[in-house]
Amino acid sequence: MATLARLQARSTCLGQQFYFRNSVVDVFRKKEYDAAVKIQSWFRGCQIRAYIRYLQRIVIVLQKWWRGYSARKHYQLIVKLAYHTMKMNTYNAMAVRIQKLWRGYRIRKYCFDYFYLKAYLRAVSETNDTIREALEEFADMKEREETKADLEREEKQRDDRARKMHYLLSTKQIPGIYNSPFRKEPDPWELRLQKAKPLTHRRSQAKPTCSVQLSSWLACTSARSFPRSEFLPPIDRKQCQGPFRDIAEVLKQRYKPLEPTLRSEEPISELKAAREDFKRQEWTKNIHDNMISRLYCQHLISSQSMENYIQKLDKFYKENKRRQKCKSEVKM
Repeated sequence: MATLARLQARSTCLGQQFYFRNSVVDVFRKKEYDAAVKIQSWFRGCQIRAYIRYLQRIVIVLQKWWRGYSARKHYQLIVKLAYHTMKMNTYNAMAVRIQKLWRGYRIRKYCFDYFYLKAYLRAVSETNDTIREALEEFADMKEREETKADLEREEKQRDDRARKMHYLLSTKQIPGIYNSPFRKEPDPWELRLQKAKPLTHRRSQAKPTCSVQLSSWLACTSARSFPRSEFLPPIDRKQCQGPFRDIAEVLKQRYKPLEPTLRSEEPISELKAAREDFKRQEWTKNIHDNMISRLYCQHLISSQSMENYIQKLDKFYKENKRRQKCKSEVKM
């Protein structure tokens, strides 16, 4: 009984000791487990990094071998191209030297002498100077004419615009938009509006409708033969104030007849003939070995040929201007 009492007295102490020892073992077990995991991760990392460095060294060696091989091949190709280019340049220089010597010898041996050729070239240069002076004078004249025509056209456009905007003119009660009270002097457009005449609008006259019988309707064979009304008769009302065009002018522009272009009026082979003429003139200007004497006689331009040449230039200039005008009308 005494032993049992002693054991019962020590049971609480034994339980506390058992719980304490088990808790201490659990703490140390987790710490040892974490240490083992850390050691394994460090070792495996070192192992993987060593293997990657080994693979990197192998890849560098392979790249070095391949790049050296490809560079040697490219260098051999560059050397071959340079050798071929140098050889061809040498051959070309030798061929040019041989041709130069042979042509010089042939010109001096078989062609005309120096003094005859010098006289021919002097005559050609004088003729060219004469033609150039005439063309410069002609170009200056045409430029002056174009400048004058442009100025007249601009002045006419300003006058037309002033006539259309005549309703913007200042009055005694209301100043116009071009006559600001903050300006010391009136605007130039205000003076132009004072000089311009107002634009008058003409009323369009309605065309009398022709009577068509039923027999003529039945005898027609085309839809174009039926009577058609060009436009409705005008409405008698007050004309709107502003820069508006007359309805008759608008309808005339809208329903104007078809005008053939210059391409349909001119022959088809005109461009080809002009090219052949230009080639023939260029060919006659060149100096050939066996044709110098004949060219000297053919290319001395007289005063009559000069006038004909200037007339041709004037005709070409007018045709070109007419084409540009037609193109601008088509674009509008």
